[in-house]
Parts: sequence; structure tokens; C-alpha cells
Amino acid sequence: MNLEELKVYQLSMKLGDSCWKLVDSWNYFQKDTIGKQLVRSADSVAANLSEGYGRFHFKENRQFCFYSRGSLFETKTWLVKASNRELISNDIFDQLRNEMNEIGKMLNGYIKSIGNKNNLEEPEVEYRNRNYPEEFYFEALPFPND
Repeated sequence: MNLEELKVYQLSMKLGDSCWKLVDSWNYFQKDTIGKQLVRSADSVAANLSEGYGRFHFKENRQFCFYSRGSLFETKTWLVKASNRELISNDIFDQLRNEMNEIGKMLNGYIKSIGNKNNLEEPEVEYRNRNYPEEFYFEALPFPND
């Protein structure tokens, strides 16, 4: 399996694009303050998954997945701020929050599956050849105000 086939990566890429389109309509001040931070943190979710995937050792991959999860939580914070400052509607906020909660579940499952006890040694085959079944995915940490 390659990176582009991982559903968590696909959804993370979509999240970054959604945030970009959302911020693109804001005025200069809004873009320059919250907007840039929101887009950067959302883009970092997929970027860190990608960087970790390209690393040689599974421990490095896992570490970059932790960075990705941190970026996901940062994105949630910027969205809460955007909602509180009435830059986004409640409907858009709820939609993006649901997407991020789904990414969080999948990311936690992916992290758990990297270098599990059945595979303590570095494999001869690269990670992209492994499959990560749905049963690895579990509930994400709660979103603020849930």
C-alpha cells in the first residue's frame, strides 16, 4: 500500500484543501491572523503523515504521526477561534469538526498499528505494502465543547 492509498492521508489532504478554500474568502486581517495559522496547521496534518511515511524506521514514522495528531488538535483550536469570532457558520464548523474527529480516530488507529508487537524488527518490505484494517480505528479524543 502506498501513502496515497491510506484513507487517513486522503482525508487529511481534503481537510487542508477545505480550510484553504474557507480562508480564501476572508478579508486581509482575518487571513493574516487566524487564516494563515488555520491553513498551516491543517496542511501539517497530511504533511507530517507523508514525512513519517517516507522515513526508514517505524519509530520515526510513528513520531511524525504524533506530530500530525498535534497539528490536528491545533487545527481544531483555530477552528474554534474562527467560530467564536463568527468567521465561519455553525454548519461549516460542525462539518469540519466531524471530519477532524474521523481523522483523529483513523490516525490513532494508524499510530497503534505501526510497529506493533507482531513486527518488532524493521521489515524488509517498506510500510506502503502493509494493510491497516478498519478494526484498528477507535474513538478520537473529544473535541472541545463536545
